[in-house]
Amino acid sequence: QEEKKQLTLKVEELERKLESTSAQNIEFLQVIAKREESIHQCQLRLEEKSRECSSLARQLEVAIEDAKRQVEQARERAVSRERAAQSKMLDLETQLSKNKTELNQLCRSKEDAERRYESRLQDLRDRLEQSESTNRSMQNYVQFLKSSYDNVF
Repeated sequence: QEEKKQLTLKVEELERKLESTSAQNIEFLQVIAKREESIHQCQLRLEEKSRECSSLARQLEVAIEDAKRQVEQARERAVSRERAAQSKMLDLETQLSKNKTELNQLCRSKEDAERRYESRLQDLRDRLEQSESTNRSMQNYVQFLKSSYDNVF
């Protein structure tokens, strides 16, 4: 009986341990279930974030392509404007050169005209002086003739 009692005590102790272990198992199962639920939620969030990242990556690629296209268009416009400006600058330089040549020709023409005018003016002065001298000579001769006629008559 003593042995039976000891065995009964042992069985009771083992049953308590079994209950304790079963309770622990239940607790562990609950913890595992919570962790599995948490893992499942994390996986769902991860999948959602992955989809969001993929969407953002596609949007980024589209934005990058759009930016590249805009940069290329802006570069082409700038090159076009630069070519137009260079063409206009060449036209203006050509026009400036032409105007300078024309101005030089006009200056030479003016100088030639002034020289001809001065020469003609000098000729006219000389002729006027000669004419005045001839006129004075003639007046002197007329005076001489008058005085001679007066003396004769």
